Amino acid sequence: MGVFNRRNAAVGFAAWKLGKRVVSRKVKSAPPKAKKRKPLVALLLAAGAGIATFLRLRRGGEE
Repeated sequence: MGVFNRRNAAVGFAAWKLGKRVVSRKVKSAPPKAKKRKPLVALLLAAGAGIATFLRLRRGGEE
């Protein structure tokens, strides 16, 4: 089982490094106005997903 986990870790690490490289290239090539807006949109989407998950779990626990 140890070899299987190490292999998955290596593949995950490689995918993470490659993904970071691709994203950084896209950010550098984006126009300046989009660079300012994208983090705000990502933050709002993440906050909305977190709130929705919290409310769904809270509602489900009252039964």
